[in-house]
Amino acid sequence: MKKLVLVLSFLVMAMPVALAHEPRPGPNGGLKVDAGNRYHAELVVRRTPEVVLFLYDANDKPIASTGFRGSAILVVDGKTQRFDLRPVDGSRLVGTAPVAVPAGVKGVVQLVAPDGSTAQAKF
Repeated sequence: MKKLVLVLSFLVMAMPVALAHEPRPGPNGGLKVDAGNRYHAELVVRRTPEVVLFLYDANDKPIASTGFRGSAILVVDGKTQRFDLRPVDGSRLVGTAPVAVPAGVKGVVQLVAPDGSTAQAKF
């Protein structure tokens, strides 16, 4: 019985990892990842300093960026680049990095929703 409880405990702990979405291509040519439990985020970079983040709900439907704000921390050429993301039209948040950002960049975006809740998207 103890073994059964132990095995079930491990399975329950592994469920959130199994249910999380893997990074996947987004409809705008970027990489789409989970941003907390409520959102998905697609990071689009084009080897320029401009960075665009598209927001989606948990069902992958675009959501208005109005009222959101974000901070990006990306690693470019081994150096950390920090900058803000601000809402523009539609479901986009846009920011300008201090340097050109290449495709496949690694980093994190911290989002603050209109209700004050926060979420992270790791790329």
